Amino acid sequence: MIIENNAEHAGVVTFKGAPMTLVGPALVIGDVAPEETLTGAGMNPVMPLAESEGTARLFVVVPSVDTSVCSLESKRFSEELKSFSGDAAVRVYVVSADLPFAQKRWCGAEGVDNLTMLSDYKGLAWGAAWGVILKELQLLARAVFVVGKDGRIAYKEIVGEVASEPDYKKAMEALKTASV
Repeated sequence: MIIENNAEHAGVVTFKGAPMTLVGPALVIGDVAPEETLTGAGMNPVMPLAESEGTARLFVVVPSVDTSVCSLESKRFSEELKSFSGDAAVRVYVVSADLPFAQKRWCGAEGVDNLTMLSDYKGLAWGAAWGVILKELQLLARAVFVVGKDGRIAYKEIVGEVASEPDYKKAMEALKTASV
């Protein structure tokens, strides 16, 4: 794995109580969101910021959709999106290190069709750019980012305990604000 900014941040998150180290920059609200290529359902390269320029974007980052909390979280954001009252042009991406085949299978099994699943399995370059790699597990941390129409980070939550859920209400409020 090649990480341009290989800063390590200990003590930010735990996994089932065990301290983890985040790798990558500690992005803050107002930073320009970094663009890295992810892999889509058809094994195609996807640059989510470029393809959704001018819209508000929600990035739901999970370790694996095949775990109970990640599955629950992804389904919850899918439901939240169905009743979203902001700009209908928002884009919601779920990013994990799962293979695209596993993500596609999960969507089919759960009946989720309103989220774009993207994979960072090819070296975790996206996770490195966004500062969400769990060094000890080589997975992505649980995090939520909102990127505004201007391409800047408008909201960030790195969930302190990877086995816990994010603050859905704050994330959706931030997405609504960013979409106007």
